[in-house]
Amino acid sequence: MRVRIIQPAKSELSEAIDYYNNERPGLGVEFAHEVRLTIKRIVSHPFAWAKIDVNLRRCPTNRFPFSIIYYIKDNSIIVIAVMHQKRRPKYWRDRL
Repeated sequence: MRVRIIQPAKSELSEAIDYYNNERPGLGVEFAHEVRLTIKRIVSHPFAWAKIDVNLRRCPTNRFPFSIIYYIKDNSIIVIAVMHQKRRPKYWRDRL
């Protein structure tokens, strides 16, 4: 299964990496690694994660307060948000 991350989600990921690196050098790299592991879990079990809408699912990261919001289309996983779990929970809805 292919993974495609839309540009707004890429920007969120980059901003979070920068934030964590500013908090502690190297922490942003750890965050990026955790996001990669989370996406690998999604690829391995794309239907295992909680549905938040008819076609949308949310998979939380293990170590950081973020979730990956995605949907499946034509044998691809489309990541629409790298969402902080405590901030503006539905801000990404206009990306659909």
